[in-house]
Amino acid sequence: MAKLDARTRKALPDSAFALPSQRKYPLVDLNHAKAALARAADPSTAGAPATIRRAVLKKYPMLKKA
Repeated sequence: MAKLDARTRKALPDSAFALPSQRKYPLVDLNHAKAALARAADPSTAGAPATIRRAVLKKYPMLKKA
């Protein structure tokens, strides 16, 4: 996974995040998208799992399981 430092993360537009209002779960590459999906499935995730999943699959439809 590409390292995302604080400066780069702050420079990302809100649209680059699965939860843009909270600026959580950056979707800058495929590995970050996979990580967001994994964390959305975790019961301790405070965000909305369905919203995260929808945002990831919109940007990376190839991650949709058959």
